[in-house]
Amino acid sequence: MPDFIYLASQSPRRRELLTQMGISHQLLLPTPDEDAEALEVVLPQEVPKDYVQRVTALKLIAARARLERAGGQKAPILCADTTVALDQAILGKPEDANDAKRMLRALSGRSHRVFTAIAIGWSAQTVQACSESQVTFAELSDAAIDTYVASGEPMGKAGAYAVQGRAAAFISHISGSYSGIMGLPLFETAQLLQELQNSR
Repeated sequence: MPDFIYLASQSPRRRELLTQMGISHQLLLPTPDEDAEALEVVLPQEVPKDYVQRVTALKLIAARARLERAGGQKAPILCADTTVALDQAILGKPEDANDAKRMLRALSGRSHRVFTAIAIGWSAQTVQACSESQVTFAELSDAAIDTYVASGEPMGKAGAYAVQGRAAAFISHISGSYSGIMGLPLFETAQLLQELQNSR
C-alpha cells in the first residue's frame, strides 16, 4: 500500500482508523472560501446509497482541486462520507438537539442501514467502494434519549449517534463493517489502496 496519503476529512475517527492501519496521512481540508456543506445537499428522490456515493465523488473532485492549488506532493487523496438510512429516509447530521431526539426516537427499536462510501484519487486514477452495514437499536426511553443528547455526542454525527461512543449501549445487533459504521471501512480502504499501488 502507499506509505502516505492525504485525508480530505475533518473526522477524528477516520484519522484514528488510518493510524490503526499504520498509514501515514496529512489532512487536506476545505479552505474558508469553499462551501463544503453545499456538497451534502440531498437531491429530490435520491436514495441513500446513491447519495453517499455522489457526495463522496464530489468531495474528491474538490480535494483534487485543493491539492493542485496548494502545490502539494503527488499522493493518494482519500475522501469518505457516511449516511444513516431508515428505510429510504436519509438521516444526516442533526441540526440541533431536538432534531437529534427526533432521529433517535425514529431509530428506537428498529434496524437501519449505514452506508460509508470511499473514493481515492491518485494522479488521474480513481477507485471507489461503498460499505453497507445494518444496525439494530433496542427500545430507547425518552429519558435515555434526553441524557444521550445532553452529552453532546450526537451532534455532527450522521443519524445522531456514534457507534464507538455512548450509543454502543443502545445497539443490540450489528451486521457488516464496524469500522464502516464508524466512518471508514478498513477492509475496503486497504483493498483500494493496494489496487492503486499495484496499478502503478
